[in-house]
Amino acid sequence: MKTRIGRRGERGQTLVEFALSIILVMILIIGSIEMIVLIYTYTVLADAAKEGVRYGIVHGTGLGAGNCSGPGGGGVACTDSTGANVTTAVRNFAALSFHDKNAMTVTPTYPDASSVAPSRVRVTVSYVYQPLFGLGWPTLTVRAAAEGRIAF
Repeated sequence: MKTRIGRRGERGQTLVEFALSIILVMILIIGSIEMIVLIYTYTVLADAAKEGVRYGIVHGTGLGAGNCSGPGGGGVACTDSTGANVTTAVRNFAALSFHDKNAMTVTPTYPDASSVAPSRVRVTVSYVYQPLFGLGWPTLTVRAAAEGRIAF
């Protein structure tokens, strides 16, 4: 009889060990998925910022008033002094991901106060990351920036 009682206790112990192990494994799997999605979000933002810089470099005021983007300079009037064209380029690129492009904050700046060569253009993109599974994890603001020099 003692052997049967011992085996029942072992069965219960095995069940408890399995339950604790599966909980740990599930936490690791869910945490890994969250980290992968967070890294994907950063990658999307970084690539979108680079695309915005590329647009700002190509569409400085050197092409004339109709195609310019930036604060102007060099005597050329620019109709896009806020960099709205750069913001649109960033959001169009980010629309290819599953992120809400309208929730992204895009800040194009021209550190040299001009958008003619050889001035710089800097694009900063931020996005409030919502955890995929929730589970009480905090929201994070993910930021990425890129900078380049107008070359022509």
